[in-house]
Amino acid sequence: MHTQDYVKWFRASSPYINAHRDKTFVVAFGGEAVQHANFMHVIQDIVLLHSLGIRMVLVHGARPQIDARLQESGISTRVEQHRRVTDLAALPAVIEAIGRTRIQVEAGLSQGIAAAHLQGSKTQVASGNFITARPYGVRNGVDYQHSGEVRKVNAEAIRTQLHNGALVLLSPLGFSPTGEVFNLLWEEVAEAAAVALQADKLIYLNADTGVLGDSGELIRELTVPQATDLLGKLDEPRSNPHFTLISATRALKQVGRAHLISYQTDGALLQELFTVDGSGTLITQQSFENIRNATIEDVGGVLELIEPLEQEGILVRRSRELLETEIPQFTLIERDEKIIACAALNPFTADRTGELACVAVHPDYRHGKRGDQLLQAIEQRARGMGLNRLFVLTTRTAHWFMERGFTAATVTELPQHRQSLYNYQRNSKVFIKILDPA
Repeated sequence: MHTQDYVKWFRASSPYINAHRDKTFVVAFGGEAVQHANFMHVIQDIVLLHSLGIRMVLVHGARPQIDARLQESGISTRVEQHRRVTDLAALPAVIEAIGRTRIQVEAGLSQGIAAAHLQGSKTQVASGNFITARPYGVRNGVDYQHSGEVRKVNAEAIRTQLHNGALVLLSPLGFSPTGEVFNLLWEEVAEAAAVALQADKLIYLNADTGVLGDSGELIRELTVPQATDLLGKLDEPRSNPHFTLISATRALKQVGRAHLISYQTDGALLQELFTVDGSGTLITQQSFENIRNATIEDVGGVLELIEPLEQEGILVRRSRELLETEIPQFTLIERDEKIIACAALNPFTADRTGELACVAVHPDYRHGKRGDQLLQAIEQRARGMGLNRLFVLTTRTAHWFMERGFTAATVTELPQHRQSLYNYQRNSKVFIKILDPA
């Protein structure tokens, strides 16, 4: 990365740094992540997030470590519906494998804290019996014995540790009030912790980049209904991202957002949290990209969006004072609180005509039909005002408007007041579209 690229990225990340400070994130990963060569980079990024004032709760798994320990002991177990059947003979090996994995993660965190020069702070790793569990019981004729499910998370104790500046590490073990130990699913521990803490984010680290579509493409965003629909199409999900997706979808009833990203990609966690598009799949209750009317607070964001187009001569230059006056006429597309597209509707009510003006889409988002979404929103807004036609003046994008129902016109077909303001030096072409009734 060149110096200027770094400076640009760092400046762009500042809103996220401010937004994430003092928030609670639950970050969960399986034992496969702990074994991966990129794990220490993940640890370094987690420590960095902690140093930025984010309250971090980590949940680790240990399935491959358990498999290896059981094999060493000559003990066989079976897995039913993603859950291991843990009998009394297997339980000591399970406990030992989880304990060793927890120590490995703690050692990595200690190394990351030292490398980040946080030794002088009160940063420490806190773990303990924060999880109360109960037996999973007999399901479909299968007795899961010492495999359990989360009964309760001691959220108050965890919050105390977070308040004192600790990183909290949870293992997939739970304890009953009678002293029994249960082997838990790390995905369910993360889900339960996030819900109990009312976490702002629940982040799962999987081998895959995120949720993949039928053609292997990354699905960058899913709402809960979309995720539920996707899960309903899976006959019998077996890969881990599907189980984390199930868990994330359930958690979002009480958690702000959930993310599925890759532990194999260096910097995936930072990219997911400090860039608009992220690196994996975001799951939300509602889409984090929405269309809305502009307010006075949006003036700065609109200016930032349209300034490059003004410099190229595509848009007519607007002063901040003029934009503050015109801002109620703007419709915006906002993505994660960043304005990525805009358009204005200037009404000429006496002529029942509206001018579509200042259409701008950020260069990174010009291939997602956002211009069409804006046009549809403007047309709907115009109909609501009793207008029956739109006109637009353009120097560069004539064909785009023609492909969407606009036809060539002359200056004399514009409202009288707009004719008097026409800039003949700019020589913009005029296009008009008749609006169908709502």
